[in-house]
Amino acid sequence: MAIEYDIAAHLKDHETSLKHRELISSKAFLKKVYEKWYSDFINTAKQLPQGKILEIGSGGGFLKELMPQLITSDIMPLNHCDMVFSAEVMPFSQKELSGIFMLNVFHHIPKPYLFLKEAERTLKTGGKIVMIEPANSWFGRWIYKTFHHEPFDIDGDWEIISSGPLSGSNQALPFIYFERDREKFDKEFPYLKIQSVKYHTPLMYLLSGGVSRKALVPIETFAFFNLIEKILKPFASRLGMFKTIEIVKIEFNNE
Repeated sequence: MAIEYDIAAHLKDHETSLKHRELISSKAFLKKVYEKWYSDFINTAKQLPQGKILEIGSGGGFLKELMPQLITSDIMPLNHCDMVFSAEVMPFSQKELSGIFMLNVFHHIPKPYLFLKEAERTLKTGGKIVMIEPANSWFGRWIYKTFHHEPFDIDGDWEIISSGPLSGSNQALPFIYFERDREKFDKEFPYLKIQSVKYHTPLMYLLSGGVSRKALVPIETFAFFNLIEKILKPFASRLGMFKTIEIVKIEFNNE
């Protein structure tokens, strides 16, 4: 399925994706944050049924370096990705995948319900979607609305305008689908069950500077701030800037 968007925006997004990949690898504190996030994917992969594991929106990341068996993909042609396709129409057969991993991708998909239907079709029973996305905590919402260029509209609809792979977004889409409209999600996707939504990372990403600012602290402080985040874990629902969402493919008893 071809997604229409401005060519200039596409080229800019292509360059941005490559730049993000370079920054993530070169900034020691930020890379450690990504490795911590990637551990969620790696631990989940050990529990999945045997089969193919796909990462959607691999452009800026390095998960395949830690999971060589991973199939990487992006909507843009990138030399380091295995496949190019839209998450809204995936080139896999029914029940071909055992896992789908995504890091800060869901909120960029123009019509996420099409992706979820594709995930419902392509996942094996017991297979999982695991995604890490912006969190709608009190602190996270304030940070995103005050300092981030992407919109964070908790009153938004189930789709966004597609202006480019990275240009169009609503960072609140994960909240809308998996929390605000949980009952609607359950009705629309009867074969997908939300297992958990866990808020986390109140400080580490900010301290790393992300992909747009210099790190605020040296890499030598990573263990210390990691400990601080563990201490703050009971307050993650109010402070977490990110959340990990696990969704499992189920079958009805009569099938």
